[in-house]
Amino acid sequence: MEEIETRATGLVEKERIPEFRAVFFDLDGTLLDSEVLYVDAVRIALLRRGHFLEHNEAIALVYGRGWHEIHREVSRRWPGAYPSREEMEEVVREIFLDLQKQRDISIPGSISLLRRLSKDYPVAVVSGSPRADVQRCLEQLGIIDLVQFYLGAEDYPAGKPDPSGYLVAAARLGVLPETCLVFEDSAAGVAAAKSAGMVCVALRRRGLLRQDLSLADLIMEDLEDFDMAQLRSSKR
Repeated sequence: MEEIETRATGLVEKERIPEFRAVFFDLDGTLLDSEVLYVDAVRIALLRRGHFLEHNEAIALVYGRGWHEIHREVSRRWPGAYPSREEMEEVVREIFLDLQKQRDISIPGSISLLRRLSKDYPVAVVSGSPRADVQRCLEQLGIIDLVQFYLGAEDYPAGKPDPSGYLVAAARLGVLPETCLVFEDSAAGVAAAKSAGMVCVALRRRGLLRQDLSLADLIMEDLEDFDMAQLRSSKR
């Protein structure tokens, strides 16, 4: 534990900051606002099969969910629309790539934080998207050389909120889960990190669907402002 001095009521106190060995970032919704595009892509994909979905309904369907959960819900509401998850994923990805060419969806504060932390900690990205999509996004963001590795949906089939993705990442780096710091934006992602025994900071940006992020150790509106001193041992 690193110690810092704080002054309160004229007294000098010692507060302890968790000593981390690795930092993990979620991708969609944390480093880039790809979920906005996924919402539109899913709406278009369903419209192609004759099913209209309001924008707010699509947000509720997509935000904070992995492909397994999205396809399960689509199959429940529109049986036969997309018989297989793989088929739906392929169609949505094709639409997504077309939309991505037209918009800059990076989240500047999060990218800045990753660049800063990568100077002092090994950094990895743990995403529920296909590995090929993760690689492409990291290349477009210009940060792929800053991460030790990245995990995609193929690396932990259970998906979030299952903790396996973060446990796989910790094992790959040879560090204990409790020495890992995670940055997430969804309830499922936060639950995955906390179930893995890690410290989690949640990004809650204004104007987006509010999720229950109460399990997080810290909730912020912009990761640009993050500092290790904000994490006290009492929060763990």
